[in-house]
Amino acid sequence: MVEKTIRLSGIAYESLVNGPGMRRVFFSQGCKHGCLGCFNKDTHDFCGGEDRDMDELIKDVLENPIIKGVTFSGGDPFERAEEFAYMAKAFIKGGLNIWSFTGYTFEYILENMDLRSGWRSLLENLDVLVDGRFDESKTQDGLKYRGSTNQRIIDVKESLKKGKIIIFK
Repeated sequence: MVEKTIRLSGIAYESLVNGPGMRRVFFSQGCKHGCLGCFNKDTHDFCGGEDRDMDELIKDVLENPIIKGVTFSGGDPFERAEEFAYMAKAFIKGGLNIWSFTGYTFEYILENMDLRSGWRSLLENLDVLVDGRFDESKTQDGLKYRGSTNQRIIDVKESLKKGKIIIFK
């Protein structure tokens, strides 16, 4: 059996701030954006963090009845798109909703999704995408599910279906 691993910087086992309901949050290791004021700088180095067995991570989530959804954060999950797409498919089969953060814009992902390995698969297996680089000059008290006002909370399935960005409500 081939071991399926993903490099993570960490896991939040129970979170109420990274999407609706009780969620498991996986923090990807590796980010190219270098956003000024990033609060997860330890996730930027692609060699940091540790390799984790994806099937064990999936099993642990699906066996936990209080988890209602999964969020991929970072780092940037789109730098490990194949691995996160693999996990997303399993979580969807388990009835969970999937959110992801990325420093890339939705438009950029659409333009490049067939050029970057795993991008199409990851995007098509997300319910919600919080897109765009964190902008320290656009922070605001009380922002829900995002760090700065330029970031959008996108309903991925509706956006793909309608061919335009639909903001998640």
